[in-house]
Amino acid sequence: MINADQIFARWQKHAAALAAPVRDIALPKLGLTFTDRAYQMGVVNFSRDSSYRESVVFSQDQADYRCDKLVLEGATVLDLGAESVGDFASRVDAERQIKTLLPTIHRLAEKGVPASVETYYPEVAEAALEAGAAIINLTGRDEDGDIYKLCAKHQAGLILCYMAGRNVRDNQALPSREALIDVQFDFFHQELAKATDLGVEAIWVDPGLGFYNNLPDGPGRVAFQIESALEAFRFRTLGWPICLTLASPVYWFREEVRVAETAYAMLCMLSKANLIRSHEVARVTPILAAQDLTPAW
Repeated sequence: MINADQIFARWQKHAAALAAPVRDIALPKLGLTFTDRAYQMGVVNFSRDSSYRESVVFSQDQADYRCDKLVLEGATVLDLGAESVGDFASRVDAERQIKTLLPTIHRLAEKGVPASVETYYPEVAEAALEAGAAIINLTGRDEDGDIYKLCAKHQAGLILCYMAGRNVRDNQALPSREALIDVQFDFFHQELAKATDLGVEAIWVDPGLGFYNNLPDGPGRVAFQIESALEAFRFRTLGWPICLTLASPVYWFREEVRVAETAYAMLCMLSKANLIRSHEVARVTPILAAQDLTPAW
């Protein structure tokens, strides 16, 4: 699946997608433009139920420290979440999410650091954008039109995530590996048309590698995620840049799971990902830095 012959065969079969241009993404309020290259988005989890313990913050001081640390380590964007996507995680209502997230959003806005807020609640999106968030990482479908309008109103970015259910907590089974990419294309075509019609001008498409909750950690889940990562470049034909979340399978890496994202980052780079969502920013930064290397001869 990940040997050179198989990767090259994918590139040959979908050569037009590999070469397809994607548009630059501007965040005018911050004076930032994202071009067709890879940037890193560091994760800050405010939910104590989040499975990636190193990304969890338990106080405002810890949140401030982690945010500053991730920026120093190389993150361009910080992704803030107040509810875990795990099966057994507690639900966090909109009011509590807002109360939890707003101090950090205000602080990052003052520093000029783009904050992305992961949510499927319009109330959270509205409060976050009014507080200075730059991007909404949308993890639900039910009220997506309201969130698209909010992103347009605030000239904010949108990460458009595919998920099998109505939101990331709806643990609906995925389509088969063979059918998945066609289902994802149908979803993105429909939602991109809806979002752009409502005025959204800055969008990343995300095939949802981190949301395969119905697949237990094991060889099947690893294979599914690798397949999805290596096929993601095909979404370039939509004309929008691609966001990928790095997977961290305990099954595959065991006690070395914290280096898993380095390996997945290489796969994402091979698939020409534009925004890489990472819990291990310091470990992934050297991988992204390689895109700027030039031979000495």
